[in-house]
Amino acid sequence: MIRTAIAAATALAVSAGAAAAQDDDAFVEFEVLKPSVATKLAVATMEACRAAGYQVGVAVVDRFGVTQVFVRDRFAGAHVEETATRKAWTAASFRTDTLELDRVTRPGELSAGIRNISRALPLGGGIVIEAKGSVIGGLGVSGAPGPDLDDECAREGLTAIEDELLGF
Repeated sequence: MIRTAIAAATALAVSAGAAAAQDDDAFVEFEVLKPSVATKLAVATMEACRAAGYQVGVAVVDRFGVTQVFVRDRFAGAHVEETATRKAWTAASFRTDTLELDRVTRPGELSAGIRNISRALPLGGGIVIEAKGSVIGGLGVSGAPGPDLDDECAREGLTAIEDELLGF
């Protein structure tokens, strides 16, 4: 916990200085996962689901929603590629985990219109990937018996690369 707090404070201080420096030039700098780390994340997530008895598909997208990696377990359904990718895209695009987005976009809620966006899928199983104080991508899981279980698998998979996101 202390290590996380120190890392967060350091990241905030560094990003504040970097943001000021970026204002002086014509370029924007941002972070994305290396392909090897995105692959490690996808496979670890799939294996976490498999250990729980679920056959799933897992997508990792960059901060812009572009797919970096997709893996599908051997018995996962045909729908999991589209569903996992859309969940990851939705989490990255709205910078909100899709389990929460499901809650705040239900009929009658202020943000219900999000459900009319063709690619958005506010259904649990998509989580935001953050590092160095900003969103660097999204992780989507599809194929567990419920969206809450997809979400649990995603969170468990993210722990596999936690140290790499903190820079340790």
